[in-house]
Amino acid sequence: MSSMHEIDYRIEGDDMQFVEIELDPSEAVVAEAGGMMYMEDGIAMETIFGDGSQQNSGFVGSLLGAGKRLLTGESLFMTVFMNQGHGKRKVAFGAPYPGSIVPVHLAALGGEFIAQKDSFLCAAKGVSVGIAFNKRIGAGLFGGEGFIMQRLTGDGWAFMHAGGTLKEKTLQPGETLRVDTGCIVGFQPSVSYDIQYVGGIKSALFGGEGLFFATLRGPGTVWLQSLPFSRLADRIIAAAPRAGGKSQGEGSVLGGLGRLLDGDR
Repeated sequence: MSSMHEIDYRIEGDDMQFVEIELDPSEAVVAEAGGMMYMEDGIAMETIFGDGSQQNSGFVGSLLGAGKRLLTGESLFMTVFMNQGHGKRKVAFGAPYPGSIVPVHLAALGGEFIAQKDSFLCAAKGVSVGIAFNKRIGAGLFGGEGFIMQRLTGDGWAFMHAGGTLKEKTLQPGETLRVDTGCIVGFQPSVSYDIQYVGGIKSALFGGEGLFFATLRGPGTVWLQSLPFSRLADRIIAAAPRAGGKSQGEGSVLGGLGRLLDGDR
């Protein structure tokens, strides 16, 4: 008998979406800390060590599961939201930045999904959240955020978040696609991936695209995002005011105006 919780859900919104999950009595969903938007009366929260899928394997199993999450840069702890009432209750989780929420039914994908480490939002309790290493250690040293991926296993629903616009593309056997590592949301386990050097040093220094791309090879379906969080963060940092509370442009304009007024005096 499956230990996955069969949850019902509804995704609402356009650019800033959230997913509302309806839980039957004793059903539960597990999520990253801080992702909850609202929950109805009767939903109980509990912080757990790991992802909750190792509940029958004792402390050692939980420790190993939590340790895998730590390697991906995520917290050792997750939060379980369980319906302890007598009727249906709802809990909602909001997207962290503009984009789309992607529902993934693991049973339809062969029980496994490889996801970008920042894309996981929440999942039915019982889904295991581990890590997927690329076999080439060189890719890990130079491949950026695309090297260590999350491996979701089980047969329940999981929800990913894609920044910007979502693109779903099915690759035929042997068909390849080169992708910026941060633009990967996830892919089926039948898709092989590698991190490869692209172009010469001149394009790397002046082209703004970096030295390495992910190469995805079919068969299987891949999900891509047009706005990775890392790219969004870089743009925000680049546009942020410099030290002293003024941007370069602001400081130069206001400074010049101030000097002009001082000269008039």
